[in-house]
Formats: sequence, structure tokens, C-alpha cells
Amino acid sequence: MESFLLQLFIFLASAAIAVPVAKKLGLGSVLGYLIAGIIIGPYGMSLIEHVEDVMHFTEFGVVMMLFLVGLELKPSLLWQMRIPILGMGGMQVLLTSGLVAGISLTFLPWQEAIAVGLILSLSSTAIVLQTLREKGLMETSGGRSIFSVLLFQDLAVIPMFALLPFLATTVIHSDDGHHESGLVDISGLAGYQQAGIILGAILGIFLIGKFASRPIFRAIAKTRVREVFVAAALALVVGISLLMTVVGLSPALGAFLAGVVLADSEYRHELESDLEPFKGLLLGIFFISIGASLNFTLIGDNVLLILGLTAGLIVVKWVVLRATGVFFKVARGERNLFGIALAQGGEFAFVLFQFSKTNGVLPSSTIDPLLSAVALSMFLAPLLFIVHDRWLVKATEDASGERGVDEVKRSGHKVILAGFGRLGTDLGRLLISAGVKPVILDHDASNVEVLRKFGFEVYYGDVTRLDLLESAGAAEAELLVITIGDVAKASELVELAKKHYPQLTILCNAADRGAAYDLMDLGVQLVRRETFGSALALGQDVLTQLGFHPYEAHRVARLFQKNDEAMLPELYQMHRQDEEGYISMYQQHNADLEELMKLDQESDKDELERAWTTANPEK
Repeated sequence: MESFLLQLFIFLASAAIAVPVAKKLGLGSVLGYLIAGIIIGPYGMSLIEHVEDVMHFTEFGVVMMLFLVGLELKPSLLWQMRIPILGMGGMQVLLTSGLVAGISLTFLPWQEAIAVGLILSLSSTAIVLQTLREKGLMETSGGRSIFSVLLFQDLAVIPMFALLPFLATTVIHSDDGHHESGLVDISGLAGYQQAGIILGAILGIFLIGKFASRPIFRAIAKTRVREVFVAAALALVVGISLLMTVVGLSPALGAFLAGVVLADSEYRHELESDLEPFKGLLLGIFFISIGASLNFTLIGDNVLLILGLTAGLIVVKWVVLRATGVFFKVARGERNLFGIALAQGGEFAFVLFQFSKTNGVLPSSTIDPLLSAVALSMFLAPLLFIVHDRWLVKATEDASGERGVDEVKRSGHKVILAGFGRLGTDLGRLLISAGVKPVILDHDASNVEVLRKFGFEVYYGDVTRLDLLESAGAAEAELLVITIGDVAKASELVELAKKHYPQLTILCNAADRGAAYDLMDLGVQLVRRETFGSALALGQDVLTQLGFHPYEAHRVARLFQKNDEAMLPELYQMHRQDEEGYISMYQQHNADLEELMKLDQESDKDELERAWTTANPEK
């Protein structure tokens, strides 16, 4: 027990130290976990032992992740995505498997070459999805294309498990100790019987998820004991994983199918919120165990071979993915991301290589260097994302034949609107409806294409580039409205505009008060906090629902807005000088505002004002 607690403490402490440091350095959490694993692993400080046993346990994090992914995918959505899933995913797996197998034939028998090609065609679902979520890329066109390929790869694991035993070149005898099942072993049954059991298991998951889960979760929810619901959610995922293991299928695939079945359930969000912390923790420990599993002795003894295998794997997959992106018309600006994101090996390689060894498909002499190459490629995956973000994005825009800055058709526009996301879209609609036609710029190519379909005149390009501002008519315009959520990007644009176009009046949105202060440091006086207007409107609705007269609620909201905006410059002057003084002034302003609002409500109102109502303005 003490040994287990010590190992658990080491894993958790290393994650708590390494991940914040890695994120501070801009490396991302996944790379932080991997580095932590290397440091505490057998080839670092040797603080943990039996890494393989830990990996078997933490692979359950991958299972949970795929269950949660399935919860977000309704069957109707999967049907809509069938072309990118089957087309892009199928093309990537087949081409990669064929190329890798073809190269491997130079050194291996054809059975082993095919097995290696199939296993190395898979990418890391855990690393890629985690990184895409951190970077906010899941909802982009490139992110959806990447997700489609990952989805097909996860589904392809099932036929791989079925096919690999047929490629066996060595007979494995039952006395080798490989048939130690604690439950049911169906491997001795006839083929048609095994197929029937597998289909029955999948059908059982569908029936339980579709019909039995709702009344069960409804009964549990009525107890109003949250930990029981959490236990039931965990039991569901563990039970499905156990069932899939018994019938010889991937637990991750069974969890994914169960998630899809439950995607229409009214308990979907509750399941997500209950399982998310367990998924994140187990995935983190899984990444640590991958870092710890890097066999540096083997790598040192075969450094050229393993580095060559790693580089070859990444290059081959990148070439295949680029070709797939071109064939399926992935946006040019997204193809580098599409190729880099999926160029590594996957966590299922550890499972499939072990399965191949157990079934006499591949010998240890082949598996060991390939496993090191896969682990090394997974370690390099977050670094490749960093390379893409820092260098390849700019290079893609500048490269010939790739999408660069759009040519802006302007004719006396007075307003340049930089950023056309959620806020920018509503602002643009307001201006256009008022007869003001701004030049609209946005850096998200997929967003530009979608908005143009809706009739908006939007132009693609990096708004912090001087040539795009010049093309947009910044020299003749009067106003530059910045609705970019990234404070650093918005600040860069403000500095550029002030330097080259001093006649422009600049208006900015800010995510919060701190961001507003940062923009005010640059001399921007017209700053609106992003959620402030929504807070006022919602607060007015709350007061009305509580029985305030509609006009009184309107007066309170306007009075609060006026006084809050009036005190912002004073607070801005203080916040850089004295933190304690700033806090004291903030509290005093709040107290003064509360007293002012109280006096205003108690004062007599004009009867005409009292009669005002949004419901019937004529009264």
C-alpha cells in the first residue's frame, strides 16, 4: 500500500510541477507530461518502476476520452460526417499502411511488413485532441478534418485486431502463459461463434444505451446523491470496457460506441461533467508513462536506426496526409496543420504491437525499436505543433500558390472592422443595417468562406500585417474597430495602426477589465468590455422579473453604466501604481455607487417617467 501511494504521489507531484512550467514556456500540457515522465522514469531519476503496468491502467484515460468524444457526436452528425470519416480517414490509413508496408518489405517478410504498416498508420488520438482543444482548433475546418481521420483510425482498430492473427508467422502454444483470462476466453470457439458473440456484445451496448440507461440514470438522479451518479457513470464505462475486452475488441471502441448511443440522452451533460476530471487525470498519467517508457538504453545503442525510423514515420505520414488534404480539398492554409497533427504514431500501437507479439505476428527484435520510434514520435508531436504555430503559419501565407492576403475592393470605406467572430459579426450586421459598410478583415480562412456564403463581404488576412491594412484603405479610413479576442494580437495591431496611421480613431473590445487596462496603456481610450453590455441587459431583465417597474430597471442599468464607465479612468491610473490603493479605491467606488443607486431609487420620479413601460410605450 505504501509503495502504491508513493508511486501515485510521484506521478501527481511531477504533473503538478511540470505542466505549469511547460505551459509557461509555451510548450503545452502534453509536452509537460511527457517531460515529467522522462525525468521520473527509469532512464531519468528512476523514481517509478513497472511502467508497463502503469500504462495498462492509464490507458483507461483513452477509453474515457473516446466515451466523452462519442457523447458529443449524435448519430445524425456522424452520418453527416460519413464522407470525411470514410473518405479522408480511409485514404490516410490505406495509403500509409501501403507505403510503410512497401518500405518494410525490404527488411521484413510480407506478413510482418503488412502488420507494421497497419499499426504505424494510426495516430495519437489522446495527444492530438488534447492539443487541438488547448489551442481552440477543434471547431476550425482543419480541426474537423483531423478529427474525422482520428475517428476512422479508432474504428479501424477493430478490423486490425481481427486481421493480425492471420498474419502470424510463429505458432504460440497455450502453455506459454498467454491465455490467462480471469473471466471468459472465447478464443477457443469456432469463428462463426466468436463473430456472433462480438455482434451480440455490440448490440447489447446499443440496447443498454438506448433503452436501459435512461430509466437507470433517472432512478439514480432522483436520489439527489451526486457521488452515486458518478459511480454509475464510471461503472458504465468500466463495464463496457470489460465486455469489449472479453470478446477481444478494443475497450476504447466500445466506449466510443456507447457514447454515441447516449449522445441524445438528457443525461449527456451530467455524464460529461462527472467523467471529465477522471479522464483528464488518467490521460495526464498516461502521457507521463509514455515519457517514462522511452528506452534510452535501446535508443542509445541503436540511435541511428531509431532516429531514422522516427523521422521516416513522420515524413511518410506527413506526405500521405498532405496528399489526402489536396485530394479532399482541405483549405491550403490548413494542410500543414493537417499533416503535422497526425504525423506521429498512436497509443494503440503499444496495444497492437503487444497483441502481435502474443499472437506470433512480430518478434521482439522488430517490435522494440518500432515501439521506441512510436514513443519518440509522440514526444515530438507537441513540438511539431509549436513549429507549425510559430513558423509554418506565416510561411504558408507567404508561399506561392498558398492563400495570402485577399485583394480588398474598397470605395471610400470609413470603417475597418478587424475580426469577425461572434462579437464582430453582430457589430458588422448593426453597422450594415445602419447604412455603414465597413471593410471586414479576418484571419480564419474557414470562417471567411462560411461568412461569404451568408453574403458578408469579408477579406482574409493577418490584420497585423501592414500591407493588408494599406490594402484595406487605412490611410483614408476614419475608424479602426478591433474585435479580436487575443489581447496580444489586438495590442500589436494598435501599435501598428498608431505608428503608420495616426489619423485613425481606434475602438477596441476587451475580454475583461485587465485587458481594457492593457489597451489603455497603448493610448486607446474607446475600450468596451466584451460582456459588460450583456451584463447590463441581463441585469435589467433580472430586476424586471423581481418586480421593478421596466423604466426603473432601465434607469438603474443606465445609472450603473454611467458611473462604472466614469470611474474606469481613475482606477486605471491607480492599478499600475499601488495594488492596495487600487483595491481600496475599487471598494470605495462600489460603496459610493451602491449609495448613489439607493438614493436615486428613493427620490421622487416624474409621473410621466413612472408611466413609461417597454410593454406599452403609449401609456
